[in-house]
Amino acid sequence: MIAIQRILCPTDLTTESDEALRYAVALSSVYNAKLFVLYCKGTETNHNNNEQSADTNSLFIASLAPHLGLKSLSELNWEGLVAENTDDVSKTIVREAAKHKVDLIVMRSRRRPRAAALLGSTAETVSRIAPCSVLITHPQEREWVSFSAGEIDLNRILVAHDFSAHSEVALKYGVSLAQEYQAELHLIHVLSSEEANEPEIAWADAGSKSSYKSAALQLQSAVPNEAFLWCKFVNTVRCGKTYEQVLTYAKDHEIDLICMGASGARFILGVLFGSSTDRVLRQAPCPVLAARPAKTGMLN
Repeated sequence: MIAIQRILCPTDLTTESDEALRYAVALSSVYNAKLFVLYCKGTETNHNNNEQSADTNSLFIASLAPHLGLKSLSELNWEGLVAENTDDVSKTIVREAAKHKVDLIVMRSRRRPRAAALLGSTAETVSRIAPCSVLITHPQEREWVSFSAGEIDLNRILVAHDFSAHSEVALKYGVSLAQEYQAELHLIHVLSSEEANEPEIAWADAGSKSSYKSAALQLQSAVPNEAFLWCKFVNTVRCGKTYEQVLTYAKDHEIDLICMGASGARFILGVLFGSSTDRVLRQAPCPVLAARPAKTGMLN
């Protein structure tokens, strides 16, 4: 259902940001995709170009080596990119992703919630403006790519679905990954407070057309019929703030990956305080895939 041919992994060549390479290398191996490792250099760098290129290539190799698992570097289809950061890192990453027709960006978030709440983080900005979906990893999360072998072990995937185009992309990712790894697929829809305040009799009446029942039916019908043959599905409809319900569900059910739209009818809460996607990115107990309709022909 999804075809990933090109993956971009930005890094500042530090041990912390290189952690995203573990996921990028694993996914590139599974999908036989080309991996672009991107380093954004400052404009103040004035070294000899040939020496700088050789030094950077050595640093790329050093960054990749700990995350190859059982593979050798010669088995990995990869290319190192050095881009001049002329304005801000987020725009440079997005520009390079578009330039190289990337299908998926994999990057690390440093998790600075206080600063990000008002200014936004690089990861959040990229997830909003990228030409493709973005997988965000962070420290102290549930890991599903092994440190030693580099193998993927996905057991439970959560898709936050608000019935928008972006969440449909998130669902396609979730279904595809669940099929590949025989994982449980959990779908959640969060009702607004207005919908939740319907009369209780409407919730209890089997023949009523309550928002709760409509949402539950929509969730069930969103999943392709053939997927029920090989995957266990768990659908739930909750009420409250979207990000709070998604985070609570993910923690309670030991979710390994959250897939949600980078934008959507339920996810926009205002620029000042960020969207539900932003808040989930900052607090999720596992990696988050911010799904966007690809502009590079990724979805089949």
